[in-house]
Amino acid sequence: MEKNTSLTTATAVLFAIASGCAVANVYYAQPLLNTMSQDLHIPAADTGIIITITQSGYAAGLLLLLPLGDLFNRRKLIVTQLLLAMAALALVAWAPSRGLFFAGIAAIGMLAVVTQTLVAYAATLAAPSARGRMVGLVTSGVVLGILLARTISGTLADMAGWRAVYLFSATLMLLTAIALFRVLPREDPNKTVTTYPQLLASVFQLLLQEPILRTRAILAGFIFAAFSVLWTSLVLPLSAPPYEFSHTVTGLFGLIGVAGALGATKAGQLADQGHSQRTTGIALTLLLLSWIPLGFTTSYLPALIAGIILLDLAVQAVHVTNQSLIYQIRPESRNRLVAGYMLFYSIGSGSGSIAATTTYAHTGWTGVCILGAAISAMGLAFWAITLPCTHTHKKAITLGYDK
Repeated sequence: MEKNTSLTTATAVLFAIASGCAVANVYYAQPLLNTMSQDLHIPAADTGIIITITQSGYAAGLLLLLPLGDLFNRRKLIVTQLLLAMAALALVAWAPSRGLFFAGIAAIGMLAVVTQTLVAYAATLAAPSARGRMVGLVTSGVVLGILLARTISGTLADMAGWRAVYLFSATLMLLTAIALFRVLPREDPNKTVTTYPQLLASVFQLLLQEPILRTRAILAGFIFAAFSVLWTSLVLPLSAPPYEFSHTVTGLFGLIGVAGALGATKAGQLADQGHSQRTTGIALTLLLLSWIPLGFTTSYLPALIAGIILLDLAVQAVHVTNQSLIYQIRPESRNRLVAGYMLFYSIGSGSGSIAATTTYAHTGWTGVCILGAAISAMGLAFWAITLPCTHTHKKAITLGYDK
């Protein structure tokens, strides 16, 4: 039986801030790829490897670290991971060679999964009737962290170099660890799983046993591949003629996607009301349509702005809806559920990043937009194909799918 404590809005806001600070570590590099690659002598066509290594570390963390939240005291686990992230960030800021740099960003990616532990913890503490809204609120912090990361890193890099960005974040991790140590409940460990190998194996067992988890995880792979295609490659046309924007200006484009953060909470509310499939279908359609204005980026900046708003809103609406649904199954296994789900997120993000920079190097921005539209169309098609099966599954009906 599930035990949950009422999660106050104030505590949820703190969770959102902490989640945003932690997840930002994965995205600081995106507007800095050119500078980093030049400093570390990485070929231009291979700059996407910086994001891919980070996302690979994130995938490893999802499998190896995130499930620990179902076994150990989450207060100690969260604080420990934040302090280790501080150390990894300091390593990247100091790294004199590519080898140490790659090791550091892999560790940063791995430890950033503390974000998902916080989201799962919020779902556990929230009342069932408000779970979607609370998950949406915390996820809004995650979205803001992703978007503001680009703005902060671009500005700091112009002022003090790209390494200053990681020193700044190391300080944030320390402050966040102190704040959460003071606020997080002193709970007993979850005893439902007794060994670490059993814990890891159960992640894949859940993917096999839960149709909703499988469907929503695959959707996550599609939407975050499309998300990475845009945000990994956007710095390339914006830093080239005719724009030649600085890191600061390029980073400011991340602020445009704040509409996605605002839409995340609303999507959670719609899921609470039983409109998850309708929300998903509309959002995936908007994701596909967003590539039309994005295609005019190199000639008309207002089109880029419109495309960013549509894409970020669509991605976050699907993401929050996905989470609201999977958190309603197996309450004792929430960290493992999100580990299985987010593995597909990480695979999508990593593959989207490397595909985007490679495509841009060979076919330019038009090729990138065709790639993003193709991935978005596959996501929409997958949702449409699996829709009839979802509606006939009894468990899906009881989990808030459209009535």
